[in-house]
Parts: sequence; structure tokens; C-alpha cells
Amino acid sequence: MKLALKIDVQTLRGTRQGVPRLIEILRKYKATASFFFCVGPDRSARAVKRLWRAGILKYYGMPSLLYGIAFPGPDIGKLCGAIMRAARDAGNEVGLQGYDAAAWLNHATRADAAWSEKQMRLGCERFAEIFGEPPITHAAAGWQMSLHTYRQTQRMGFHYCSDTRGRCPFIPIYHAEIIACPQLPTTLPTLNETIKSVGLGNCAEQILHLSRNPPSTGHIYTARAELEGMKLAPIFERLLHGWREQGYELVAIRELCDSLESAKLPRHEVELGKWPGTDGEIMLQAREFLAE
Repeated sequence: MKLALKIDVQTLRGTRQGVPRLIEILRKYKATASFFFCVGPDRSARAVKRLWRAGILKYYGMPSLLYGIAFPGPDIGKLCGAIMRAARDAGNEVGLQGYDAAAWLNHATRADAAWSEKQMRLGCERFAEIFGEPPITHAAAGWQMSLHTYRQTQRMGFHYCSDTRGRCPFIPIYHAEIIACPQLPTTLPTLNETIKSVGLGNCAEQILHLSRNPPSTGHIYTARAELEGMKLAPIFERLLHGWREQGYELVAIRELCDSLESAKLPRHEVELGKWPGTDGEIMLQAREFLAE
């Protein structure tokens, strides 16, 4: 019985501080995970505030402070390539989260084909510079996707992607168009979502409760380097311990993917919608295509 661990890494701080700690935690519990890295500029709110205090944003103006999209930002890939490679060298899977997370979160669901292609191309090129080979998997920042970005997952030749929330692996259908790249969606709630509903003290137990009866294709849990790799690390360890007691093998998503026959995967529509505990809309696995 497998439970796959997906770790999103979006910021310089998360890469520098969260990833090394997560590597050690995974090693402690004899687990592996799929690390999905943002490899371009960090234009998160924390990075904006740091550059504002340093006086750098005086040259970019107040909109940069408010939206984090107009200033260069520290380059995560150039500054943290060795840390990213250390995650791979520890036996974990590595994949692409994106090039510019702030831009993706602000524009991905509405952007045109040219913007979408450029963002994916920039991310793949930088990933190849860091790891010596192009990515073979992708997990969109914030589960934000569009028809154009789904098409790119097919054109880039990814083996699988994890850009959605849902209940089982599937082939996505968007606006009646088949995207020939399997989706392995996150099936369990995240820690920050669970904290909103049951509080900090009960969040691990709630997720473990929901993990007790897994689907035949296993579960996928998404962690964030900025949370589980930092202030929520003790709770993440409680989850890993609890899953081990439940009999799970804790693996990277590629191990789940390798056990599937893509030709036999069901086809499901995907749609933007609300997910409990999230702000705004994210991409969801919807009804099975042409199901009665």
C-alpha cells in the first residue's frame, strides 16, 4: 500500500531552509518524495518585503510591493542549484513546479498560449541547467492551470503531471479536448487546509483518519517546503510516523505512476472550482468523461 509524498518548493527561503530539513526527515523515516521546484525568481510577499527594506524596490514602485510581479527577485535556481541536486541525490524524484511562481499564480488560468508556452519553456530550460536533463514531470503552483498549460504538459513530453486535486489517476479532458498526459492528483487535504477546519492540535490526526481507507491507486499528499519543512515540521513527522503505523510505504509519485497502465486510466473532465480550505479556485478532477 503506497502513499506518495509531493513537496512543493516555491521560494528562496523554502529551498534554502525547508528542503534540507525535509531531506533529513525523509531519510529518518526511510521515505522518498517528489520535490517540485520553482527555478526562477522569488517574488513572494516575503521576498518583496525584504527587498523593500533594502531599498531595492524604490526603483520599481509601489505596485511591486503590492503584487510582487514587477521586480526581478532573487533567482532561486542560480542560488540554490546545489540544494536541489541534493534532494535528487538523496533518492528523491525532482520535477518542475514552475519558473516564476508569482507570475503563474497571477496569470496561469487566464493567460494566452504564447505566455503559457514561454513560462513552461523558461522553467524547463532552467531545470535542465540545474539537473543536466529536462524535467519529466510537472506540478503547477497553486493547482492553477488552463487549456494552454495542459496542452504544454503533453507537448513537453512529461511522463505524468500532478496539477489537480482529485481522487484517482486519470487522463484529463478539458473543453472536450483529450490531454495525453496522465494526471496523478493530490487526494488528501493539506496541513494548512486542515488547520483551518480542525485547528493546529488536531490536524495530523484528521489527515491520518482520512488516510485509513485508501483507494486502490493509493493516496497523494502535498506538503510545502515553506511549511512542513519549517514551522510545521514536527506535525509532518507525526504524519509520517502515523502513516508508517497504518502500513503505508512512503514513496515518490513516480512509483505510483510506474504501477499504472496509462491506456487503462479513466478519462475525467477537469474544471476550476472551490476546494475546502483554499482561497480562490483551483483545478479539480470532475466527472468521468461520457459517463452516464
